[in-house]
Amino acid sequence: MALVKLERSANKKFICPTCGNELRKDLGGVKVKDGKVDMDNALPRHICDECGVFYRELLNSGYYDVFDLAPEERQVKPKIISTAEIPPTQLKRENDGKCPCPRCGERMDFVEGGAVKIVDGKPDFGNTMEHFKCPSCKSVFRKIAGTDYFQWSEN
Repeated sequence: MALVKLERSANKKFICPTCGNELRKDLGGVKVKDGKVDMDNALPRHICDECGVFYRELLNSGYYDVFDLAPEERQVKPKIISTAEIPPTQLKRENDGKCPCPRCGERMDFVEGGAVKIVDGKPDFGNTMEHFKCPSCKSVFRKIAGTDYFQWSEN
């Protein structure tokens, strides 16, 4: 049993001593496993998806024991490409009206161009031209004028 004292980040979350990423907190709770109450998972856990481990505090001592995480419990985050590395790209809607995001690979929604809207007394030109919007990485790809290419945009 190797006990570890976890450090906190600037925004008061625990960080993994191995990789330095912030740990995700799972509050646990009493669960039934194979017809029996599983008290081992009743305590809160601090999970590192990158390393595949979780930390559980030992008797309110401030020291944490490390355990391997089951593969089905890991949350794999999609790799997001930097916006500087994305060249202008041809994007085409598929049968469902969506296309893959060049930044994260998830499915982007197509937003039709519409009329200028008044927001807080000012004109909002944000949705006047057709564009793609990714719900996963929050990227917006707008069409480059006079071409079939789309470029990443801040909004």
